[in-house]
Amino acid sequence: MNDFQFQNTTKVYFGKNQLSHLHEEVLKYGNKVLIAHGGNFIKNSSLYQKVIDELESNHIQVFELGAVEPNPRHTTVNKGVKICKENDIQTVLAIGGGSTIDCCKAIAATTLSDSDNIWDLVEGKVSWKDALAVIAMPTIASTGSEMDKSCVIANVELGVKSGINGEAIRPKAAFLDPTNTFSVPPHQTACGGFDIMAHLFDMNYFVNADKYPLQFNVVETLLKTVRQQLPIAIKEPENYEARATMLWAASWALNSFCTSGFKTQASLHALEQFSSTLDLTHGLGLAILTPKWMKYLLDRDQSVANDFARFGVNVMGVEDGNDKVAVAYQAIDALQNFIKDELGLPVHLSELGIKNLPIEEMVEKATKKENLLPRAYRQLTKEDCAHIYSMCL
Repeated sequence: MNDFQFQNTTKVYFGKNQLSHLHEEVLKYGNKVLIAHGGNFIKNSSLYQKVIDELESNHIQVFELGAVEPNPRHTTVNKGVKICKENDIQTVLAIGGGSTIDCCKAIAATTLSDSDNIWDLVEGKVSWKDALAVIAMPTIASTGSEMDKSCVIANVELGVKSGINGEAIRPKAAFLDPTNTFSVPPHQTACGGFDIMAHLFDMNYFVNADKYPLQFNVVETLLKTVRQQLPIAIKEPENYEARATMLWAASWALNSFCTSGFKTQASLHALEQFSSTLDLTHGLGLAILTPKWMKYLLDRDQSVANDFARFGVNVMGVEDGNDKVAVAYQAIDALQNFIKDELGLPVHLSELGIKNLPIEEMVEKATKKENLLPRAYRQLTKEDCAHIYSMCL
């Protein structure tokens, strides 16, 4: 196992009756807070009013940034930075999904930098070290950004997604109430759930490194749990145990524990350029992409067969056999059928009316203009990436 340092300082308030602690967390840093959210769906909810009442009854001044996009734009981040700097705000509270949380992290870092533009930090033109306090209140089980120290922002002018990473932007506290996810529609629930699975695939399960028993077995159990509980959450949106399990699984998929000791490159997340290029939901892009990536690798290199077969048997319930290549193909079929039949998601872009892709542009984004993804589960050249994108149509 490689040397590593592990620290996760996010305090988690999990459950139905934790909101009364919100003011305690905010007042640790000051009495002014910026609330960011995705728009009227959140603002008109009972949750939003409860948050406002909790803060204002404790003499906390509230500012607002609404209409955060599903792929948060750098211009929206900059609007939040302006509000924070002009009003001497000390805390940023995200109510929403991973995009809103990522937006708040970016606002927090940029506010205490020497720039008013997050993209200066992304491109390394301006250094940063500190950030405002971030508090997360996720309303969907998806990215796990509420316990993570990174964020991804979209620059629509350049047509790219990138971000920053640092301990200072890891949320100080996270309020995880499963009942806040009851109203998430089936499609978004499915997309968010597959994003959890993709984090687990990328960060620990399909990696070009030794499999450390503790982390690997935890990840496999998480994958199996999501595979079992996600269809329940879709069919029974107010099933508290299913929603609670998914919400906590999202945090565990990206809270640094499962990646401790690994040095790898997130193949699927590098390849997922549909959200930045076509403005698709990130989790949907991953769901379309993952089985195609697996099939391409297996067709090209049967050394992946044992890993894919183990996934099929232990996670997807495929029957084991001596021919691991055959079991591996069955695993891929089982995953694609799960996505289509149990999650209700499309498995090809053509089902969304997309018949052509700017493949060359997407390849350049995925490889960051280098010749290949060198530390991926299996090295991928630009030509490899182009073939995988073609399979998604």
